[in-house]
Amino acid sequence: MPNGNPLPSGSGKTGSPGNFAREFSAQCVIAIDDVMWYLCMIFAQNQLAMNMKRLYILIMAAAMTFAAAQTASAQSKGFKLGQWKEIQHTILKELNNSYVDSLPVDRMMRAGVDAMLKELDPYTIYVPEEENEDFQLMISNTYGGIGAIIHKKKEDNVIINEPYADSPAQKYGLRCGDEIIAIDGTPTKGLETKESSDRMKGKPGTTVVFKVKKAISGDTLDIPIVRERIHMPDIEYAGMLDDTTGYILQNGFTENVSADMRAKVIDLKKQGMKRLVLDLRGNGGGLMGEAINIASIFLPKGTLVVSSKGNTESSLHEYRTTTDPVDTQLPIIVMIGPGSASSSEIVAGAIQDHDRGVIMGTRSYGKGLVQSIRPIAYNGQLKVTTSKYYTPSGRCVQAIDYSHRNEDGSVGHIPDSLTREFKTASGRTVRDGGGITPDVKIEAEDYSRLVYSLVLGGVIDQYVIDYCRRHESIPTVDEFHYTAEDFEDFIKFALTQEFDYRSSAKTYYDQMKKELEKDGLAESMKDQLDALEKSLEIEKEQFLRLKMDEIIPFIEEELAIRYWFQEAGIKVRLRYDDQLKKALVADYNL
Repeated sequence: MPNGNPLPSGSGKTGSPGNFAREFSAQCVIAIDDVMWYLCMIFAQNQLAMNMKRLYILIMAAAMTFAAAQTASAQSKGFKLGQWKEIQHTILKELNNSYVDSLPVDRMMRAGVDAMLKELDPYTIYVPEEENEDFQLMISNTYGGIGAIIHKKKEDNVIINEPYADSPAQKYGLRCGDEIIAIDGTPTKGLETKESSDRMKGKPGTTVVFKVKKAISGDTLDIPIVRERIHMPDIEYAGMLDDTTGYILQNGFTENVSADMRAKVIDLKKQGMKRLVLDLRGNGGGLMGEAINIASIFLPKGTLVVSSKGNTESSLHEYRTTTDPVDTQLPIIVMIGPGSASSSEIVAGAIQDHDRGVIMGTRSYGKGLVQSIRPIAYNGQLKVTTSKYYTPSGRCVQAIDYSHRNEDGSVGHIPDSLTREFKTASGRTVRDGGGITPDVKIEAEDYSRLVYSLVLGGVIDQYVIDYCRRHESIPTVDEFHYTAEDFEDFIKFALTQEFDYRSSAKTYYDQMKKELEKDGLAESMKDQLDALEKSLEIEKEQFLRLKMDEIIPFIEEELAIRYWFQEAGIKVRLRYDDQLKKALVADYNL
């Protein structure tokens, strides 16, 4: 799990025992170099003035000094760990004996572990035994269940939001808008979302019985469904954009995605593909091995893809392609953006550094750290950052320096002024620190605050469920278009919902007014503020109509998904993807 920038020198608080030992060790390294240079110069100038035995003694003495410093550093670190272990034990013992109430030991210990790891980086985490199943789901994208996304409010029944294609939910007739009244006899009202989801999951081959109120007919039925192994594929879509351009949308790097990618590339070539768009926008990464295997599809066998290095020189590892490629000449466009991280950046970085394709879009996230999973006591797991990774040119793309925190504990991005230049295979300049910078920058569409409010606030989602309860079918995706006339239906629904419909300008105004009130200036500027506020006010319906062209694509995509599943939704998304359209006609030379 890749997720690194060389750490600047001078970390830690001056004066601490551990830091002093580390600084002393570093000085000893310099001392050895100085001694060897100086003594060798004297020896070269006058071999008779210095005998070999004395030279050997001096060098060995310096080496022993260095070794002693290393030992002192290790002992100091061990002492500190032992000291804190004893302090923790003493505090817990005293609390257990003296605290006024019973101790919430489980919560205290979990909070303590989480707080300790928070001081490192967000990717080093503790996974207790009871969370192992969810953790494995994250790694493999596989679970036992019925294959559906649900909508749940605690006071309401479970609503089927989206059944997956070819899932048990779809095979047994569940559709968007159906209401789950009970699961194996247990009413769903009052259940939390996670509890409802957990009851629907189970070992493949087992049966779960739902009491369902059908959306269209209103009939209440008992529907037994046999659970299956549900795998959510990392490759959401693969197809031809035109007669010669293949397109693959990849959203993760879980187990075996590289084999799926290889098969998709071979199939698209059979369909006449002469160039490939690999879309990694929004792909947060995953397993490093899968990234290496995907790069292997396009790079010659034995090509360096990525290297990693931990806290010792011996921890340096290089990872090269080990399988025969599918095609080393096929033109490739790799689309990236702020959500492209980790393994996405390994693939993009390898393609870029070997001048194998062109990177388009906007700068990637900048996650250059590698995590390993370590088993720990009581069947828990520790996902720990063990190294940094480097692209073939030697770049580390880590954007945030977790080793140096501000006084408030916050961390900041590495400034562009501190990044370094590296060279691709053909001599092009690329830089480290802060993600992968595209060869061709193409900005993504900037949506209004209203659209974010409708999407993230669930208004569009709720509308789509309501629509599905009133419409049994829609035309096929190639024929389906949500029109301006249809949008009137959405406006009627949206006006019944609570959501923040302020413009970005009105939001900034509200913030400014609060600051003026803090400074005691609001009253003296009341007339000007009132006039400005009035000019920024806009009716909810008016604003919805104003942003109709922005909102319709989201409604159209979600409706296509509910009736014709994920692939149909992606086809709709591609209709409106202006960033991709610009990439297809962009001029570039590698």
